[in-house]
Amino acid sequence: MTNAYPTPQPPKNVSKAQIKRWRRHLADERMEARTYRSLAERRTGSEREVLLKLAEAERRHEEYWLSLLGDKALPAPRPRLRTRLGAWLAHMFGTIFILAMAQRAEQRTTYDADDDATAQMAADEHIHGEVIRGLTARSRETLAGTFRAAVFGANDGLVSNLALVLGVAATGMEPHLVLATGLAGLLAGALSMAAGEWVSVTSQRELLDASIPDPEAHQAVPDLDVDANELELVFRARGESPEEARAHAIKVFTQVARPAGSESGVIAVRAALEGGLPAHAGATEQVGTPWQAAASSFFFFAIGAFFPLIPYLFALSGLTAIAIAAAIVGVTLLCTGGVVGILSGQSPAPRAIRQLAIGYGAAIITYLLGLAFGTAIA
Repeated sequence: MTNAYPTPQPPKNVSKAQIKRWRRHLADERMEARTYRSLAERRTGSEREVLLKLAEAERRHEEYWLSLLGDKALPAPRPRLRTRLGAWLAHMFGTIFILAMAQRAEQRTTYDADDDATAQMAADEHIHGEVIRGLTARSRETLAGTFRAAVFGANDGLVSNLALVLGVAATGMEPHLVLATGLAGLLAGALSMAAGEWVSVTSQRELLDASIPDPEAHQAVPDLDVDANELELVFRARGESPEEARAHAIKVFTQVARPAGSESGVIAVRAALEGGLPAHAGATEQVGTPWQAAASSFFFFAIGAFFPLIPYLFALSGLTAIAIAAAIVGVTLLCTGGVVGILSGQSPAPRAIRQLAIGYGAAIITYLLGLAFGTAIA
């Protein structure tokens, strides 16, 4: 494939800042191309073709920066630490994380504000972000139910047990009693979260199942009174206008009129009558299974609730234990918030700070209440 961009002529007076910026662009394009090629090896069919075409587009961008840099492209530049760290996390956590990181990288393009980048390259990066969004849509839908339970469980474990531990520690309780209280909170909270998720997901799936059309309802269509046209009411109840519902019903009756035993006629009538089924099936898939949600919630709540107990496992006490527990939980809250941001294709920093603010807010309130109760008891 020939280079789609005109070969640039390097400016006569090139600043060190320009060289540095070009080399950074070159390193990023090379890493993105490697990421897409690596992903393509794991996929088949149209997804593989799309990923290989994205890698080819990044190669064209790479060639552009190589033309500008000339011998300044050597030695080969290394990607920024943030990019390398993101790539490592992506490969650690799997394909969905890789795609989410790639989407974020494409959306973060600086080509719009870079006079040395072409308008076509800037447009490419924006469109690449939408391509990646499309590739990750199905994975995000499949992940949604279990991921929601995991994030909710981890965040609740971190915040609730930190608040519990700080609250009882502030009253002056002995460290071993604080640890016992925290362990009881971990177990009780994890079991409660698991039970709650199981009931929640089961109830949600039952509600969705109640909206799925009866798979046997098509068998009654041949016996309907065509003049009364009860079938029209089915489609009107699903939101179609009177005209649309009548036309839809006539189409179904036309299929019924095919010769008896016509398999194609039966299939067509059933498909028309069960038009809502795929959407409901997809919604059920997004919800996840009750056992998956319960296990995910229990596991991640227990992990989150364990972190505030770490200093008390080493027999630390007083403000030292409180400060260490708060610091450990703070870092963990930042990480969980950042992961949520990345997987949703958004900037991780605001989500991480939001998670931290909510967690610390709850813990501070509980700690102050503990101080007040401790003073009252004394």
